[in-house]
Amino acid sequence: MTLRVVIAEDAALFRAGLTRLIEDHGHRVCAAVGDGDALLAAVAEHRPDVVVADIRMPPTHTDEGLRAALEIRRRCPGTGVLMLSQYIETRYTVRLLEGNAAGAGYLLKERVADVAEFLGALQRVAAGGTALDPEVVGHLLRAGRRADSLAALTAREREVLTLMAEGRSNAGIADALVVTGGTVEKHVASIFDKLGLPPDEGDNRRVLAVLRHLGGRVT
Repeated sequence: MTLRVVIAEDAALFRAGLTRLIEDHGHRVCAAVGDGDALLAAVAEHRPDVVVADIRMPPTHTDEGLRAALEIRRRCPGTGVLMLSQYIETRYTVRLLEGNAAGAGYLLKERVADVAEFLGALQRVAAGGTALDPEVVGHLLRAGRRADSLAALTAREREVLTLMAEGRSNAGIADALVVTGGTVEKHVASIFDKLGLPPDEGDNRRVLAVLRHLGGRVT
């Protein structure tokens, strides 16, 4: 499936590289802009399937990209939003996923170098899924650790929980751990039980529930 993409990144070379990467793999970049206002205008004009945006953009280089992304999610809920950052900023992850994790992603910029992983995240977010950087997930889990609940998890359940929080489906977790789908289902059920979270068939809702339970409002 060919995706229609809008890119927002103030570093011209990185923006050009993203454009080339995405187009070389069969997708269409409708616009590539350098600030939050231009991003909002481009989305209104092109109605893309997914937006790829830096969190920090002009003029203050703080959270302009994130604020634009949140506005896009409000105005165009069917448009996926994949945020990129040079640093792990968990408070921004929580703001992005707050209320609904569907069609949202957060990756470190270094992850773009893994082309398959980046393109997989792009497609997953465009399809309404979730994509979270493994390092961001790990930071959230550590920051929000609750001894009374996480201590009960086995080492394998912790692995499954991390992959689940990244946005992976049960099938994706099974592939990553080289186990059967049935084994993953048993681990997931056990995790929900130990964390006091009701099982849910919606991958996005379960990601949001786990992150909120473990990370809360991380700063």
